[in-house]
Amino acid sequence: MKYFITACLVTLVFSFNSFSQEKNTTHKVEKGETIAQIAQKYNVTPFDIYQLNPDAQSGLKPNSVLLIPKKGDSKKPNSKVITHKVEPKETLYGIENKYGVSDEDLKKVNPDLVKLGLQIGQILVIPSGANAKSVVTTSEKVVYHEVLPKETKYSIAKQYGITIEEIEKRNPEVIANLPIGYQLVIKGNPPKSDKVVPTTSKKDTVQPIHSNPILPQEVEVKKTYTSLSKNSNDRKKLVLLLPFNLTKIEGDTVNSTTMRLKKDKFLNMTLDFYSGALMAIDSARSIGIPVDVSIFDSQETKSSSNIATIHQQNDLETADAVIGPFYQNNVEKTAALLSDKNVAVISPLSKDIGNSFPNLYQTIPTAEALKRAVFVYMMAKGGNIIAVVDKKKESARQFIQQNYPEVKFAALLENGSLSAESFKGLLVKGKMNYVVLASENTGMVKWTMATMMSVMATYNVELVIMEPNETLDTDEINFTNLTKLKLMYPSISRENESIEALIFEKEYRKKNKIAPSTYATRGFDVTFDTMMRLTQEKVYQDTADEFATEQVDNKFEYYKKADGGYTNRGIYILYYDTDLIIKEAN
Repeated sequence: MKYFITACLVTLVFSFNSFSQEKNTTHKVEKGETIAQIAQKYNVTPFDIYQLNPDAQSGLKPNSVLLIPKKGDSKKPNSKVITHKVEPKETLYGIENKYGVSDEDLKKVNPDLVKLGLQIGQILVIPSGANAKSVVTTSEKVVYHEVLPKETKYSIAKQYGITIEEIEKRNPEVIANLPIGYQLVIKGNPPKSDKVVPTTSKKDTVQPIHSNPILPQEVEVKKTYTSLSKNSNDRKKLVLLLPFNLTKIEGDTVNSTTMRLKKDKFLNMTLDFYSGALMAIDSARSIGIPVDVSIFDSQETKSSSNIATIHQQNDLETADAVIGPFYQNNVEKTAALLSDKNVAVISPLSKDIGNSFPNLYQTIPTAEALKRAVFVYMMAKGGNIIAVVDKKKESARQFIQQNYPEVKFAALLENGSLSAESFKGLLVKGKMNYVVLASENTGMVKWTMATMMSVMATYNVELVIMEPNETLDTDEINFTNLTKLKLMYPSISRENESIEALIFEKEYRKKNKIAPSTYATRGFDVTFDTMMRLTQEKVYQDTADEFATEQVDNKFEYYKKADGGYTNRGIYILYYDTDLIIKEAN
């Protein structure tokens, strides 16, 4: 009997090995190899290899042998496995959101993510079927959403984890406008009789101003953020004054053009902005925007330019708007030249606060506006605000005392460090305690953070800064602790990982063979926003008074200054979350 069982076992093993050899091949793992590289070598997916070699999910060992399915022999369900190559700036959150999969499912089929994290160039397997988030099918239960006042397509899409395009595809009636009370189909396929379109007056209808087929424009803030669409067929004229300084480049007998591109940061900034502007011009033309664009070399330094010559030769007063120059001094001269005709002059990059002109629009929010924005946010949330200000930051103390007298100040010890006893006495239970830190002293920063973390079991606390703080970027400061304290700060731009923004990045990369820089994205945002404002049936100034808009990474919420001209208060409040992702505070 024992012999019979042994013989059967040998026969079974032999049969299994014969079957494996017919259906699979083997691969001896070399030092440094990854599952993705091996899968690519044999034209299979990493998921195929993991199925035959489950132990490989815990890591590859040199000289171990893997079973590799022969091409075309992987199990049928895996023939549809999707892979994704990780690009620069991508995050797990963005990838999971793009494919509609959970963090747990993605890491389950890509165990290297747990050990090594996300790597540029890494090939990820995207789970499908039961592993993915719910997939809409014809038999799926119909989900409706009734449009409420002040809701937008963007806010509704974000609520349900879908895109604006999906909403419009299921509800083509709302492409032109989004009526209050409308029953949107979010999921499923309802009978035609199910759809209800309420009768609304013009007053009740939210007019979406759709600015770009690939970019989100609808966000709720102080001024109602709107998506601009083409409202006029009248041709408008836009002029860009950009400091290429070609004469200087051509006259450079020492450096070649290539060498100059490597050395000249200002030129690189200009070219990046220019490349983004060209993307905006192409996008506008693709949706039929009737704007003629002229681009001139402003040949700028901080104190000089050839704006006057360009004006004489090209009569800039006939333009409807001018973007540029870059330097504040030159922007002001341009605004002065064109003020009689009220030609809008948009300052794209200058952070300076200079002389005011009624036709000058500063797109970069001021440092004071950034500080005020974060206090407005904290007060709107009904938080308890505590300021920790070191002795060298007297200007910060004065700003807070003069503008926000209700803010409490934590006492300092004789050595200048925070008094933990005083700080704890200012905390309030049941409220968010916002701790505004104004210090670049490493010791004080670390001690303040440690004190905050020591009370987290009893109080809700969040660390806040009013302006950039280089100390927080040093190795001395534990980044994980910053995420635990959810460091919050104001910013003129955001990290946008919406599908629309990813499409912009993809198109830019396709055209320029590189990811867009901050200046490239700003070039797109400023130019596209200006072009969309020009297509409204009103002058540029009226659009600044009425509309707040949002492009890829930048907001444009213009307010008239007391001494003339306009300033931008389009500011994001961002924070570090515990998943290591920077997010926008709601």
